[in-house]
Amino acid sequence: MIYRQLECFLAVARTGNLSRAAEEMYLTQPTLTARLKALEEEVGDQLFVRTSRGMRLTEAGRVFLPYAERVVSSFEEGKRRLEELRGASGGRLVIGASPGVGTYALPGLLERFVGAYPKVSVSVRTGHSEDILEMVLREEVHLGLTREMRHPEVESLPLYEDELVLVVAPEHRFTRKGSAELAEIGEEQLILFDNDSSYYEQTQALFTNAGIRELRTLEVDNIEAAKRMVEHRLGIAFLPRSAIVRAVSAGNLVLIRVEDGPAMTRSIVALRRRDAPASGPVRAFLELAYGMAERREERTELSPALAAEFENLQLIDLFT
Repeated sequence: MIYRQLECFLAVARTGNLSRAAEEMYLTQPTLTARLKALEEEVGDQLFVRTSRGMRLTEAGRVFLPYAERVVSSFEEGKRRLEELRGASGGRLVIGASPGVGTYALPGLLERFVGAYPKVSVSVRTGHSEDILEMVLREEVHLGLTREMRHPEVESLPLYEDELVLVVAPEHRFTRKGSAELAEIGEEQLILFDNDSSYYEQTQALFTNAGIRELRTLEVDNIEAAKRMVEHRLGIAFLPRSAIVRAVSAGNLVLIRVEDGPAMTRSIVALRRRDAPASGPVRAFLELAYGMAERREERTELSPALAAEFENLQLIDLFT
């Protein structure tokens, strides 16, 4: 109500006339007069003097005028910002991402998002999956991009499937055949990365379930370091497919099929609080991510040979 009273005060101050101000505000003159009187009671001073020429500001009115203008202007600016936020023509998007997603998937997504919504300010924070979940719960980020996780206060929105695949250096003995059995792989030095990640756990479980207990390993703390170790022929590694597309396409790494091993996939999802309303930037980002994921699903309608090639092209598009 105070805001409406301020609007009336400014209209009368601008026009100097009650009837014209009432028409401008689409009010009756008695209603306008009542609002002015209520505002004067609120501030404890007379703001206008009625003269033969109309309404004139008192000294108190002149002092109060710039403050009233700032209040109304700030309110209108706030409404404009909210409209921008709803339509993704402005506002802010804060994303939390696990290391693999933040390094390989997110740059391609953000390239398209920023191109489509250049006025949205974007911030990215990284951490392991459990850290990302906590960021979402504490509302430090709008979305958390990581492996699938469950929590009663969080909804998990599927984005894409990533897979752990075996890669070797081009000169490796496995490249001749293009495939290997787990027993053969267990004889090689295995490059492991980030022992806090689910990828590390999946790789270890693969060999444990196959009854292979003794492994020669070289451990590093990130995927890029593991890739470089493989390229320098220090061992072989199971790495996320999203992380090795460029290296395989460039001929720096070779993809090897595991003949007797199960597929090791991991669902990458967007986490968000169930009780948090989705802003325009959040909705726009999710729509863009879903659209790109749907394009990848088209490969299921192709022949196996073409599907593999199409998958590679789509991964380059999504993850680079």
